[in-house]
Amino acid sequence: MKDGKIIIFDTTLRDGEQSPGASLNITEKLEIARQLAVLGVDVIEAGFPISSPGDFEAVKTVAKSIRGPVICGLARAIEKDIDAAYNAVKFSARPRIHVFLATSKIHMKYKLKKAEDEILRLAVASVKYAKSKCQDVEFSPEDASRTESAFLHKVVESVIDAGATTVNIPDTVGYSTPFEFAAIIKGLKENVPNIDKCVISVHCHNDLGLSVSNSLAAVINGARQVECTMNGLGERAGNASLEEIVMAIKTRPDIFSGANTSINTKELYKTSRLVSKLTGMMVQPNKAIIGSNAFAHESGIHQDGVLKERITYEIMKPEDVGFESTNLVLGKHSGRHAFTERLKKLGFELTREQTEKAFDRFKVLADKKKEIFDEDLETIVEEEISKIPEKFHLVHFHISSGDQVKPTATIELKFKNKALKAVSTGDGPVDACYKAIDKITGAKGKLMDYQIRSVTSGKDALGEVSVKIESKGRVVSGRGASTDIIEASIKAYINAANKLVYEK
Repeated sequence: MKDGKIIIFDTTLRDGEQSPGASLNITEKLEIARQLAVLGVDVIEAGFPISSPGDFEAVKTVAKSIRGPVICGLARAIEKDIDAAYNAVKFSARPRIHVFLATSKIHMKYKLKKAEDEILRLAVASVKYAKSKCQDVEFSPEDASRTESAFLHKVVESVIDAGATTVNIPDTVGYSTPFEFAAIIKGLKENVPNIDKCVISVHCHNDLGLSVSNSLAAVINGARQVECTMNGLGERAGNASLEEIVMAIKTRPDIFSGANTSINTKELYKTSRLVSKLTGMMVQPNKAIIGSNAFAHESGIHQDGVLKERITYEIMKPEDVGFESTNLVLGKHSGRHAFTERLKKLGFELTREQTEKAFDRFKVLADKKKEIFDEDLETIVEEEISKIPEKFHLVHFHISSGDQVKPTATIELKFKNKALKAVSTGDGPVDACYKAIDKITGAKGKLMDYQIRSVTSGKDALGEVSVKIESKGRVVSGRGASTDIIEASIKAYINAANKLVYEK
Protein backbone atom coordinates (compact mmCIF):
# COMPACT_ATOMS: atom_id res chain seq x y z
CA MET A 1 0.00 0.00 0.00
CA LYS A 2 1.41 3.39 -1.02
CA ASP A 3 1.43 6.39 1.26
CA GLY A 4 -1.27 8.99 0.67
CA LYS A 5 -4.38 10.83 1.67
CA ILE A 6 -7.74 9.06 1.69
CA ILE A 7 -10.50 11.34 0.36
CA ILE A 8 -13.56 11.28 2.60
CA PHE A 9 -16.70 11.59 0.48
CA ASP A 10 -19.68 12.18 2.76
CA THR A 11 -23.08 11.19 1.44
CA THR A 12 -25.10 11.73 4.63
CA LEU A 13 -27.21 14.37 2.87
CA ARG A 14 -27.95 12.10 -0.07
CA ASP A 15 -27.75 8.36 0.70
CA GLY A 16 -28.05 8.95 4.44
CA GLU A 17 -31.23 10.94 3.97
CA GLN A 18 -32.70 8.02 2.02
CA SER A 19 -33.00 6.10 5.31
CA PRO A 20 -36.74 5.66 5.91
CA GLY A 21 -37.88 8.44 8.22
CA ALA A 22 -34.71 10.50 7.91
CA SER A 23 -35.95 13.23 5.57
CA LEU A 24 -34.32 16.65 5.98
CA ASN A 25 -35.51 20.10 4.97
CA ILE A 26 -33.28 22.74 3.37
CA THR A 27 -32.38 24.43 6.67
CA GLU A 28 -31.45 21.11 8.27
CA LYS A 29 -29.34 20.06 5.28
CA LEU A 30 -27.47 23.33 5.40
CA GLU A 31 -26.83 22.99 9.14
CA ILE A 32 -25.39 19.51 8.68
CA ALA A 33 -23.34 20.65 5.66
CA ARG A 34 -21.76 23.43 7.73
CA GLN A 35 -20.77 20.94 10.40
CA LEU A 36 -19.41 18.51 7.80
CA ALA A 37 -17.18 21.33 6.53
CA VAL A 38 -15.97 21.95 10.09
CA LEU A 39 -15.39 18.20 10.43
CA GLY A 40 -13.12 18.39 7.40
CA VAL A 41 -14.77 16.13 4.84
CA ASP A 42 -13.35 16.48 1.34
CA VAL A 43 -16.58 15.99 -0.61
CA ILE A 44 -20.20 16.60 0.37
CA GLU A 45 -22.77 14.81 -1.77
CA ALA A 46 -25.56 17.25 -1.02
CA GLY A 47 -28.40 15.39 -2.70
CA PHE A 48 -30.07 14.09 -5.87
CA PRO A 49 -31.24 17.34 -7.56
CA ILE A 50 -33.60 15.79 -10.11
CA SER A 51 -35.50 13.85 -7.44
CA SER A 52 -37.58 16.82 -6.27
CA PRO A 53 -37.71 20.63 -6.40
CA GLY A 54 -36.93 20.68 -2.69
CA ASP A 55 -33.80 18.57 -3.10
CA PHE A 56 -32.66 20.73 -6.01
CA GLU A 57 -32.99 23.86 -3.86
CA ALA A 58 -31.22 22.14 -0.95
CA VAL A 59 -28.22 21.19 -3.11
CA LYS A 60 -28.18 24.67 -4.64
CA THR A 61 -28.25 26.29 -1.17
CA VAL A 62 -25.42 24.11 0.08
CA ALA A 63 -23.38 24.88 -3.06
CA LYS A 64 -23.88 28.62 -2.54
CA SER A 65 -23.20 28.59 1.19
CA ILE A 66 -20.44 26.07 1.90
CA ARG A 67 -16.80 26.75 1.12
CA GLY A 68 -13.98 24.26 1.39
CA PRO A 69 -15.34 20.84 0.43
CA VAL A 70 -16.28 19.78 -3.10
CA ILE A 71 -20.08 19.97 -3.45
CA CYS A 72 -21.47 17.06 -5.42
CA GLY A 73 -24.86 16.30 -6.96
CA LEU A 74 -26.03 12.84 -8.05
CA ALA A 75 -27.47 12.11 -11.51
CA ARG A 76 -28.60 9.14 -13.52
CA ALA A 77 -27.01 8.68 -16.93
CA ILE A 78 -29.69 10.93 -18.40
CA GLU A 79 -29.12 14.43 -19.75
CA LYS A 80 -31.96 16.05 -17.76
CA ASP A 81 -30.53 14.56 -14.54
CA ILE A 82 -27.07 15.86 -15.39
CA ASP A 83 -28.50 19.30 -16.23
CA ALA A 84 -30.29 19.43 -12.88
CA ALA A 85 -27.17 18.33 -10.99
CA TYR A 86 -25.02 20.93 -12.71
CA ASN A 87 -27.51 23.75 -12.25
CA ALA A 88 -27.57 22.96 -8.52
CA VAL A 89 -23.83 22.54 -7.86
CA LYS A 90 -22.48 25.18 -10.27
CA PHE A 91 -22.59 27.82 -7.52
CA SER A 92 -19.88 25.99 -5.62
CA ALA A 93 -16.22 26.95 -6.04
CA ARG A 94 -15.59 23.19 -6.38
CA PRO A 95 -18.58 21.52 -8.11
CA ARG A 96 -18.83 17.83 -9.01
CA ILE A 97 -21.36 15.82 -10.98
CA HIS A 98 -21.76 12.19 -9.93
CA VAL A 99 -23.26 9.99 -12.65
CA PHE A 100 -24.36 6.40 -12.04
CA LEU A 101 -25.53 3.55 -14.26
CA ALA A 102 -26.08 -0.09 -13.34
CA THR A 103 -23.71 -2.64 -14.89
CA SER A 104 -24.57 -6.00 -13.28
CA LYS A 105 -26.50 -8.58 -15.29
CA ILE A 106 -29.23 -8.58 -12.66
CA HIS A 107 -29.80 -4.83 -12.97
CA MET A 108 -29.37 -4.76 -16.75
CA LYS A 109 -31.89 -7.55 -17.23
CA TYR A 110 -34.58 -6.70 -14.67
CA LYS A 111 -34.25 -2.95 -14.09
CA LEU A 112 -32.81 -1.36 -17.22
CA LYS A 113 -33.67 -4.07 -19.76
CA LYS A 114 -30.57 -3.20 -21.79
CA ALA A 115 -27.63 -5.16 -23.18
CA GLU A 116 -23.96 -4.58 -22.34
CA ASP A 117 -23.17 -2.62 -25.51
CA GLU A 118 -26.04 -0.20 -24.83
CA ILE A 119 -24.94 0.24 -21.18
CA LEU A 120 -21.40 0.96 -22.30
CA ARG A 121 -22.59 3.53 -24.83
CA LEU A 122 -24.80 5.29 -22.26
CA ALA A 123 -22.01 5.35 -19.67
CA VAL A 124 -19.56 7.00 -22.04
CA ALA A 125 -22.12 9.45 -23.44
CA SER A 126 -23.28 10.54 -19.98
CA VAL A 127 -19.73 11.15 -18.74
CA LYS A 128 -18.89 13.16 -21.84
CA TYR A 129 -22.05 15.23 -21.40
CA ALA A 130 -21.30 15.86 -17.73
CA LYS A 131 -17.69 16.73 -18.60
CA SER A 132 -18.90 19.38 -21.03
CA LYS A 133 -20.47 21.18 -18.07
CA CYS A 134 -18.13 20.39 -15.18
CA GLN A 135 -14.49 19.37 -15.02
CA ASP A 136 -14.93 17.18 -11.96
CA VAL A 137 -16.99 14.13 -12.95
CA GLU A 138 -17.45 10.95 -10.98
CA PHE A 139 -18.91 7.78 -12.45
CA SER A 140 -20.40 4.82 -10.57
CA PRO A 141 -21.12 1.46 -12.23
CA GLU A 142 -24.03 0.61 -9.91
CA ASP A 143 -23.94 -2.89 -8.40
CA ALA A 144 -20.29 -3.17 -9.39
CA SER A 145 -19.61 -5.96 -6.89
CA ARG A 146 -22.02 -8.22 -8.81
CA THR A 147 -20.81 -7.10 -12.24
CA GLU A 148 -18.74 -9.50 -14.34
CA SER A 149 -15.07 -8.54 -14.03
CA ALA A 150 -14.32 -8.24 -17.75
CA PHE A 151 -17.30 -5.95 -18.35
CA LEU A 152 -16.54 -3.86 -15.26
CA HIS A 153 -12.96 -3.33 -16.45
CA LYS A 154 -14.21 -2.33 -19.89
CA VAL A 155 -16.72 0.18 -18.49
CA VAL A 156 -14.17 1.74 -16.13
CA GLU A 157 -11.57 2.10 -18.88
CA SER A 158 -14.12 3.67 -21.22
CA VAL A 159 -15.49 6.25 -18.75
CA ILE A 160 -11.96 7.31 -17.81
CA ASP A 161 -11.23 7.89 -21.49
CA ALA A 162 -14.48 9.87 -21.65
CA GLY A 163 -13.28 12.21 -18.90
CA ALA A 164 -14.24 10.73 -15.51
CA THR A 165 -11.86 11.96 -12.81
CA THR A 166 -13.18 9.58 -10.16
CA VAL A 167 -14.55 6.08 -10.68
CA ASN A 168 -16.58 4.76 -7.79
CA ILE A 169 -17.05 1.03 -7.20
CA PRO A 170 -20.28 0.48 -5.29
CA ASP A 171 -21.22 -2.61 -3.34
CA THR A 172 -24.77 -1.41 -3.83
CA VAL A 173 -26.57 -4.19 -1.96
CA GLY A 174 -23.87 -5.04 0.58
CA TYR A 175 -23.29 -8.45 -1.01
CA SER A 176 -19.51 -8.57 -1.13
CA THR A 177 -17.00 -9.75 1.47
CA PRO A 178 -13.64 -8.11 2.24
CA PHE A 179 -11.64 -10.71 0.31
CA GLU A 180 -13.86 -10.41 -2.77
CA PHE A 181 -13.98 -6.63 -2.64
CA ALA A 182 -10.23 -6.36 -2.24
CA ALA A 183 -9.86 -8.56 -5.33
CA ILE A 184 -12.19 -6.27 -7.32
CA ILE A 185 -10.01 -3.23 -6.57
CA LYS A 186 -6.84 -5.17 -7.23
CA GLY A 187 -8.33 -6.37 -10.52
CA LEU A 188 -8.98 -2.79 -11.61
CA LYS A 189 -5.39 -1.80 -10.82
CA GLU A 190 -4.04 -4.73 -12.81
CA ASN A 191 -6.42 -4.81 -15.78
CA VAL A 192 -7.48 -1.25 -16.56
CA PRO A 193 -4.56 0.40 -18.39
CA ASN A 194 -5.63 4.02 -17.71
CA ILE A 195 -6.66 3.48 -14.07
CA ASP A 196 -3.90 5.80 -12.79
CA LYS A 197 -5.66 8.73 -14.51
CA CYS A 198 -8.50 8.66 -11.99
CA VAL A 199 -9.21 8.23 -8.30
CA ILE A 200 -10.66 4.86 -7.34
CA SER A 201 -13.54 5.31 -4.92
CA VAL A 202 -15.69 2.80 -3.04
CA HIS A 203 -19.25 2.99 -1.75
CA CYS A 204 -20.21 0.03 0.45
CA HIS A 205 -23.55 -0.86 1.99
CA ASN A 206 -23.98 -2.70 5.26
CA ASP A 207 -26.54 -5.41 4.51
CA LEU A 208 -24.18 -8.11 5.83
CA GLY A 209 -22.51 -5.82 8.35
CA LEU A 210 -19.36 -5.64 6.20
CA SER A 211 -19.45 -2.10 4.77
CA VAL A 212 -16.56 -0.78 6.85
CA SER A 213 -14.51 -3.95 6.42
CA ASN A 214 -15.03 -3.91 2.65
CA SER A 215 -14.13 -0.21 2.43
CA LEU A 216 -10.92 -0.69 4.41
CA ALA A 217 -9.97 -3.74 2.35
CA ALA A 218 -10.36 -1.53 -0.73
CA VAL A 219 -8.14 1.17 0.80
CA ILE A 220 -5.39 -1.37 1.46
CA ASN A 221 -5.59 -2.40 -2.20
CA GLY A 222 -5.47 1.05 -3.76
CA ALA A 223 -8.79 2.87 -3.31
CA ARG A 224 -8.19 6.56 -2.56
CA GLN A 225 -11.73 7.74 -1.84
CA VAL A 226 -14.26 6.26 0.59
CA GLU A 227 -17.93 7.17 0.37
CA CYS A 228 -19.56 7.02 3.78
CA THR A 229 -22.10 8.61 6.11
CA MET A 230 -22.20 9.82 9.68
CA ASN A 231 -23.61 7.17 12.02
CA GLY A 232 -23.71 4.75 9.07
CA LEU A 233 -27.05 6.12 7.83
CA GLY A 234 -28.34 4.99 4.48
CA GLU A 235 -30.64 2.72 2.49
CA ARG A 236 -31.74 -0.47 4.26
CA ALA A 237 -28.95 -1.39 6.75
CA GLY A 238 -27.03 1.77 5.90
CA ASN A 239 -23.62 2.74 4.55
CA ALA A 240 -20.08 2.50 5.82
CA SER A 241 -19.75 4.71 8.91
CA LEU A 242 -17.53 7.73 8.38
CA GLU A 243 -16.39 7.71 12.00
CA GLU A 244 -15.39 4.04 11.87
CA ILE A 245 -13.46 4.41 8.61
CA VAL A 246 -11.56 7.47 9.83
CA MET A 247 -10.69 6.12 13.27
CA ALA A 248 -9.64 2.73 11.92
CA ILE A 249 -7.13 4.46 9.63
CA LYS A 250 -5.94 6.72 12.46
CA THR A 251 -5.76 4.02 15.12
CA ARG A 252 -4.02 1.36 13.00
CA PRO A 253 -1.13 3.03 11.14
CA ASP A 254 0.61 -0.34 11.22
CA ILE A 255 -2.07 -1.67 8.85
CA PHE A 256 -2.86 1.49 6.87
CA SER A 257 0.75 2.59 6.56
CA GLY A 258 1.03 6.24 5.55
CA ALA A 259 -2.71 6.64 4.93
CA ASN A 260 -4.37 9.69 6.45
CA THR A 261 -7.51 11.79 6.23
CA SER A 262 -8.26 15.48 6.64
CA ILE A 263 -10.93 14.81 9.28
CA ASN A 264 -10.80 16.75 12.54
CA THR A 265 -11.70 13.74 14.66
CA LYS A 266 -12.52 15.86 17.72
CA GLU A 267 -15.64 16.98 15.83
CA LEU A 268 -16.93 13.44 15.26
CA TYR A 269 -19.16 13.18 18.34
CA LYS A 270 -20.62 16.65 17.82
CA THR A 271 -21.37 15.87 14.17
CA SER A 272 -22.91 12.54 15.10
CA ARG A 273 -25.21 14.17 17.66
CA LEU A 274 -26.31 16.83 15.15
CA VAL A 275 -27.13 14.26 12.45
CA SER A 276 -28.96 12.10 14.97
CA LYS A 277 -31.01 15.04 16.25
CA LEU A 278 -32.01 16.39 12.84
CA THR A 279 -32.77 13.04 11.17
CA GLY A 280 -34.47 11.59 14.23
CA MET A 281 -32.36 8.45 13.83
CA MET A 282 -31.00 7.60 17.26
CA VAL A 283 -27.51 6.19 17.70
CA GLN A 284 -27.41 2.87 19.53
CA PRO A 285 -25.46 3.09 22.82
CA ASN A 286 -22.95 0.42 21.76
CA LYS A 287 -22.26 2.05 18.37
CA ALA A 288 -18.53 2.06 17.63
CA ILE A 289 -16.66 5.35 18.11
CA ILE A 290 -19.60 7.64 18.89
CA GLY A 291 -22.10 5.52 20.87
CA SER A 292 -22.73 6.61 24.46
CA ASN A 293 -21.13 3.38 25.68
CA ALA A 294 -18.12 3.53 23.34
CA PHE A 295 -15.87 4.80 26.14
CA ALA A 296 -17.97 3.66 29.10
CA HIS A 297 -16.84 0.95 31.52
CA GLU A 298 -18.93 -0.70 34.23
CA SER A 299 -16.98 -3.89 34.88
CA GLY A 300 -14.86 -3.52 38.01
CA ILE A 301 -11.92 -5.27 36.32
CA HIS A 302 -12.06 -2.92 33.33
CA GLN A 303 -12.50 0.16 35.52
CA ASP A 304 -9.50 -0.80 37.64
CA GLY A 305 -7.39 -1.36 34.51
CA VAL A 306 -8.39 1.95 32.89
CA LEU A 307 -7.70 3.87 36.10
CA LYS A 308 -4.23 2.33 36.30
CA GLU A 309 -3.43 2.72 32.59
CA ARG A 310 -5.97 3.81 29.96
CA ILE A 311 -4.58 1.65 27.14
CA THR A 312 -5.41 -1.55 29.03
CA TYR A 313 -9.01 -1.30 27.82
CA GLU A 314 -9.12 1.71 25.45
CA ILE A 315 -7.46 1.76 22.04
CA MET A 316 -8.48 5.39 21.42
CA LYS A 317 -8.66 8.47 23.60
CA PRO A 318 -12.27 9.57 24.08
CA GLU A 319 -11.12 13.19 23.71
CA ASP A 320 -9.86 12.38 20.20
CA VAL A 321 -13.40 11.83 18.93
CA GLY A 322 -15.08 14.59 20.91
CA PHE A 323 -16.05 12.98 24.23
CA GLU A 324 -15.04 14.84 27.37
CA SER A 325 -13.45 11.81 29.01
CA THR A 326 -13.75 8.13 29.78
CA ASN A 327 -17.05 7.33 31.46
CA LEU A 328 -16.74 4.97 34.39
CA VAL A 329 -20.35 3.88 34.79
CA LEU A 330 -21.15 2.93 38.36
CA GLY A 331 -23.39 -0.11 38.53
CA LYS A 332 -23.57 -3.54 40.11
CA HIS A 333 -20.43 -4.70 38.27
CA SER A 334 -18.28 -1.81 39.49
CA GLY A 335 -15.50 -2.23 42.04
CA ARG A 336 -14.04 -0.23 44.92
CA HIS A 337 -11.39 1.46 42.77
CA ALA A 338 -13.91 3.21 40.50
CA PHE A 339 -16.17 3.95 43.48
CA THR A 340 -13.44 5.64 45.52
CA GLU A 341 -12.14 7.56 42.49
CA ARG A 342 -15.62 8.93 41.82
CA LEU A 343 -15.95 10.01 45.46
CA LYS A 344 -12.65 11.88 45.21
CA LYS A 345 -13.88 13.70 42.08
CA LEU A 346 -17.02 14.66 43.96
CA GLY A 347 -14.88 16.15 46.73
CA PHE A 348 -15.54 13.63 49.50
CA GLU A 349 -12.84 12.57 51.93
CA LEU A 350 -14.01 9.54 53.89
CA THR A 351 -12.34 7.35 56.45
CA ARG A 352 -11.70 3.76 55.47
CA GLU A 353 -14.62 2.62 57.62
CA GLN A 354 -16.96 5.21 56.10
CA THR A 355 -15.83 4.23 52.60
CA GLU A 356 -16.55 0.56 53.25
CA LYS A 357 -20.01 1.28 54.64
CA ALA A 358 -20.81 3.65 51.77
CA PHE A 359 -19.59 1.06 49.26
CA ASP A 360 -21.82 -1.61 50.82
CA ARG A 361 -24.82 0.72 50.53
CA PHE A 362 -23.82 1.53 46.94
CA LYS A 363 -23.81 -2.18 46.05
CA VAL A 364 -27.27 -2.66 47.57
CA LEU A 365 -28.61 0.29 45.58
CA ALA A 366 -26.86 -0.91 42.40
CA ASP A 367 -28.85 -4.13 42.54
CA LYS A 368 -32.04 -2.07 42.46
CA LYS A 369 -31.26 0.30 39.56
CA LYS A 370 -29.24 0.04 36.35
CA GLU A 371 -26.94 3.02 36.80
CA ILE A 372 -25.81 4.99 39.83
CA PHE A 373 -25.52 8.74 39.26
CA ASP A 374 -23.38 11.27 41.10
CA GLU A 375 -26.45 12.56 42.92
CA ASP A 376 -27.11 9.04 44.23
CA LEU A 377 -23.55 8.83 45.51
CA GLU A 378 -23.80 12.22 47.17
CA THR A 379 -26.95 11.13 48.99
CA ILE A 380 -25.37 7.86 50.15
CA VAL A 381 -22.15 9.52 51.32
CA GLU A 382 -23.78 12.49 53.00
CA GLU A 383 -25.97 10.11 54.99
CA GLU A 384 -22.93 8.07 55.94
CA ILE A 385 -20.87 11.09 56.98
CA SER A 386 -23.66 12.69 59.01
CA LYS A 387 -24.89 9.44 60.49
CA ILE A 388 -25.34 9.33 64.26
CA PRO A 389 -25.14 6.05 66.23
CA GLU A 390 -28.12 3.90 65.26
CA LYS A 391 -29.97 2.82 68.37
CA PHE A 392 -32.90 1.77 66.21
CA HIS A 393 -32.26 0.02 62.91
CA LEU A 394 -34.86 -1.04 60.35
CA VAL A 395 -35.08 -4.80 59.96
CA HIS A 396 -38.34 -5.29 58.10
CA PHE A 397 -41.55 -3.55 57.11
CA HIS A 398 -44.82 -4.64 55.56
CA ILE A 399 -47.59 -2.41 54.23
CA SER A 400 -51.21 -3.21 53.50
CA SER A 401 -53.04 -0.37 51.79
CA GLY A 402 -55.60 0.51 49.15
CA ASP A 403 -58.66 2.64 48.48
CA GLN A 404 -60.93 0.00 50.10
CA VAL A 405 -58.47 -1.06 52.82
CA LYS A 406 -57.47 0.60 56.09
CA PRO A 407 -53.73 1.30 55.72
CA THR A 408 -51.83 -0.98 58.09
CA ALA A 409 -48.10 -1.15 58.74
CA THR A 410 -45.99 -3.81 60.44
CA ILE A 411 -42.57 -2.49 61.44
CA GLU A 412 -39.68 -4.47 62.91
CA LEU A 413 -36.71 -2.59 64.35
CA LYS A 414 -33.51 -3.79 65.95
CA PHE A 415 -32.65 -2.23 69.32
CA LYS A 416 -29.67 -3.45 71.42
CA ASN A 417 -29.64 -6.75 69.50
CA LYS A 418 -33.32 -7.26 70.15
CA ALA A 419 -36.01 -7.39 67.48
CA LEU A 420 -38.98 -5.20 68.33
CA LYS A 421 -42.16 -5.35 66.28
CA ALA A 422 -45.29 -3.18 66.20
CA VAL A 423 -48.43 -2.96 64.10
CA SER A 424 -50.46 0.19 63.55
CA THR A 425 -53.05 1.72 61.25
CA GLY A 426 -53.11 5.26 59.89
CA ASP A 427 -54.58 7.70 57.39
CA GLY A 428 -52.13 6.38 54.81
CA PRO A 429 -49.23 3.91 54.59
CA VAL A 430 -46.63 6.47 55.72
CA ASP A 431 -48.77 7.59 58.68
CA ALA A 432 -49.32 3.95 59.68
CA CYS A 433 -45.55 3.32 59.53
CA TYR A 434 -44.78 6.36 61.66
CA LYS A 435 -47.33 5.36 64.35
CA ALA A 436 -45.85 1.85 64.50
CA ILE A 437 -42.34 3.33 64.89
CA ASP A 438 -43.62 5.58 67.70
CA LYS A 439 -44.89 2.49 69.53
CA ILE A 440 -41.43 0.91 69.37
CA THR A 441 -39.25 3.94 70.08
CA GLY A 442 -41.52 5.69 72.52
CA ALA A 443 -40.55 8.96 70.83
CA LYS A 444 -44.12 10.02 70.13
CA GLY A 445 -42.92 12.89 67.99
CA LYS A 446 -45.15 15.28 66.11
CA LEU A 447 -44.48 15.41 62.38
CA MET A 448 -43.83 19.06 61.57
CA ASP A 449 -42.64 18.72 57.97
CA TYR A 450 -42.44 16.02 55.33
CA GLN A 451 -40.74 16.52 51.96
CA ILE A 452 -39.96 14.14 49.15
CA ARG A 453 -37.82 14.61 46.06
CA SER A 454 -36.34 12.53 43.29
CA VAL A 455 -32.55 12.49 43.52
CA THR A 456 -32.18 11.44 39.86
CA SER A 457 -34.48 10.87 36.88
CA GLY A 458 -36.12 7.67 35.74
CA LYS A 459 -38.63 5.20 37.15
CA ASP A 460 -35.87 3.57 39.23
CA ALA A 461 -34.71 6.91 40.62
CA LEU A 462 -33.47 7.20 44.17
CA GLY A 463 -36.07 9.06 46.23
CA GLU A 464 -35.04 11.15 49.21
CA VAL A 465 -37.42 11.99 52.11
CA SER A 466 -36.78 14.72 54.68
CA VAL A 467 -38.81 15.05 57.86
CA LYS A 468 -38.89 17.32 60.90
CA ILE A 469 -40.19 15.95 64.22
CA GLU A 470 -41.05 17.92 67.34
CA SER A 471 -40.85 16.15 70.70
CA LYS A 472 -41.10 17.90 74.05
CA GLY A 473 -40.10 21.24 72.58
CA ARG A 474 -37.17 19.88 70.57
CA VAL A 475 -37.22 19.76 66.77
CA VAL A 476 -34.98 17.32 64.93
CA SER A 477 -34.68 16.52 61.26
CA GLY A 478 -34.28 13.16 59.61
CA ARG A 479 -33.43 12.00 56.13
CA GLY A 480 -33.69 8.71 54.29
CA ALA A 481 -33.18 7.54 50.71
CA SER A 482 -34.30 4.50 48.74
CA THR A 483 -35.74 3.52 45.38
CA ASP A 484 -38.86 2.60 47.42
CA ILE A 485 -40.42 5.82 48.67
CA ILE A 486 -42.16 4.12 51.63
CA GLU A 487 -38.81 2.72 52.75
CA ALA A 488 -37.21 6.16 52.33
CA SER A 489 -39.99 7.64 54.50
CA ILE A 490 -39.42 5.03 57.20
CA LYS A 491 -35.64 5.57 57.17
CA ALA A 492 -36.09 9.33 57.48
CA TYR A 493 -38.39 8.96 60.52
CA ILE A 494 -36.06 6.42 62.19
CA ASN A 495 -33.13 8.76 61.55
CA ALA A 496 -34.99 11.54 63.37
CA ALA A 497 -35.96 9.18 66.19
CA ASN A 498 -32.33 8.15 66.63
CA LYS A 499 -31.36 11.81 66.90
CA LEU A 500 -33.89 12.30 69.68
CA VAL A 501 -32.49 9.31 71.56
CA TYR A 502 -28.90 10.45 70.89
CA GLU A 503 -29.60 13.96 72.21
CA LYS A 504 -31.12 12.50 75.39
